[in-house]
Amino acid sequence: MKYFISITLLLFGAALTAQEYYFPNYNTAWESRHVKDFKISDSKLNEAVSFAKSNEYSGSRDLRMAILKGFEREPYHEILGPTKKRGGPAGIILKNGYVIAQWGDVKRVDMTFSVTKSFLSTMAGLAVDRRIISSTADKAGNYIWDGTFDGEHNSKITWEHLLQQNSAWSGELWGGKDWADRPPKEGGVDDWKFETPKEPGTFMEYNDVRVNVLAYALTHLWRKPMPLVLKENIMDKIGASTTWRWFGYDHAWTEIDGLKMKSVTGGGHSGAGLFINTEDMARFGLLFMNKGKWKEDTIISEEWIKQATAPSAPNPNYGYMWWLNKKGDRHWEGLSENIYYAAGFGGNFIVIDKENDLVVVTRWLAPSKIAEFMTKVNAAMP
Repeated sequence: MKYFISITLLLFGAALTAQEYYFPNYNTAWESRHVKDFKISDSKLNEAVSFAKSNEYSGSRDLRMAILKGFEREPYHEILGPTKKRGGPAGIILKNGYVIAQWGDVKRVDMTFSVTKSFLSTMAGLAVDRRIISSTADKAGNYIWDGTFDGEHNSKITWEHLLQQNSAWSGELWGGKDWADRPPKEGGVDDWKFETPKEPGTFMEYNDVRVNVLAYALTHLWRKPMPLVLKENIMDKIGASTTWRWFGYDHAWTEIDGLKMKSVTGGGHSGAGLFINTEDMARFGLLFMNKGKWKEDTIISEEWIKQATAPSAPNPNYGYMWWLNKKGDRHWEGLSENIYYAAGFGGNFIVIDKENDLVVVTRWLAPSKIAEFMTKVNAAMP
């Protein structure tokens, strides 16, 4: 009898814990909880928030100027899509879905740069879940036959290579040349232009032209613009606001089924990308923290999230356009290796810390300070 009562109480306690997990409804105030409810140190968490507020990204708040300055060594670099002046530091920390800390204007829409890549990779995840893509090991050229993946080199490229940024795709898209995007520190134009491309899958290189090739390929795969796919399949379902926008370059139009469609970018280093507020970023993070489920609805499969956050062979700190806190060049010492995060120019982050049931969103935090900031957040945990 005592055994039965113990089991009953244990199950009842587990049910209470599950009921406490919170998902905000559409267009309602996000519910908060006091840190003491979770045995979190109030003073240490406040210290972390103060650190984020006092370590603002040093670049210009006029992001057009910040972009031109940040990528000035790229040959032929120019602004090709929309930009927007940014606000000041802002952020949200969620525990079990509840807001336990918040700073700045969390409803202000700002550019988010390469955080966009984690949204883009999720469009591929939706395609895999729906069997539009049979496997990420499939060659992209088997799906997109318009010449984008023609040739001895580009024909080897798989969806996984594109998602892990190790495709070494060679060519030009929307006026952007693959070799001119974030070129090596050594050499000059002729060295970069005539270098033999690496073998696909062997070398990770952060490159927006190749990311935009993925966006282009997914647009043709879905036969829909990526913002519409994102809206219908994710953002509407998680109660996101109507204020976010996903832009492409001004001239990045393609035709599918007789309809002109804008092909979006996976970042903003020539303008464009995802413009979004802090709360909507937190909703996206909460979806991933809860293994792809929003309340009781599975929106993205847990299998995809596991696949997307597995280390790639060339870079243990990178999965399918998510950064991973594994041992490597970008490891945050002393923090869980199961942490993964989206990261963008200027200090935009969505951090998923499953072990502590935390989603942490920061805007305009000096990028070099993110590990120290997360260490301070971790120090507040029980």
